[in-house]
Amino acid sequence: MAKPERFKSLHLIALFSILSACGLQPVYDSGPPPGGSNVADLPGDAIPRDEPRSRYGNGPYYKVNGETYEVLDTNFGYRERGVASWYGNKFHGHLTSNQETYNMYAMTAAHKSLPLPSYVQVRNLRNGRSVIVRVNDRGPFVDNRLIDLSYAAAMKLDMVTTGTSLVEVTAISFDKPSPQPAEPVITTKPARHRVETIFVQVGAFGEPENARRRYSLLRDVGIDKAFVHKDKSTSPALYRVRIGPIANVLQYDFIVEQLQGIGISETHLVTE
Repeated sequence: MAKPERFKSLHLIALFSILSACGLQPVYDSGPPPGGSNVADLPGDAIPRDEPRSRYGNGPYYKVNGETYEVLDTNFGYRERGVASWYGNKFHGHLTSNQETYNMYAMTAAHKSLPLPSYVQVRNLRNGRSVIVRVNDRGPFVDNRLIDLSYAAAMKLDMVTTGTSLVEVTAISFDKPSPQPAEPVITTKPARHRVETIFVQVGAFGEPENARRRYSLLRDVGIDKAFVHKDKSTSPALYRVRIGPIANVLQYDFIVEQLQGIGISETHLVTE
């Protein structure tokens, strides 16, 4: 498992990223010295291959800072949206959770629950760029963070300066539901550089009155960007309560904190 010092530093990275978004001087884990690297020098995407599970870092449960985390039995069908952060020079050369040496120039990532190793496609929802990385580490152990990318991956997604970005993570899986053959499967393959509008969805209801009650609750606590979207693509129609559009991670974090304050913990990032 990765060294405990890393977990503490990630909290600092997240804090400094928020300060940066407020217009202060950005400070977070560093990449190479100025002029030491550019996108043209970085490697291509990780090449998915069927690998055995690592002897290290796979649980089925593990503890960090008093919290217990469960490792998924499979990465098949995994897709989730959330916030990506990155880590670089501070941990370059240290051991990852599966006892490999972290290389900030490699296309790798840390994730709390995917089996090690796993391959995932990460798409930056703000600019449509996507990369494929190999998950070989655990983290980020910071509230409201989904994946921690290597410096190289973050550079290719154009999120080094901001420190974080809203992303979609989709597993490229060799696991299979019987009787299909073991071929790499990615559940979706979005077009590169497709920019979408981002929303937080806080409920989908079959009855419009239930959606209106949820909407009223959001408005009562000052969430003025809430609205009800009638989804006619389903039968019967669903009434989806959404907030947005969401401009950046700072705004997303603030909305999630507001929702948690009124007891809403189940949220989803959705795009159009």
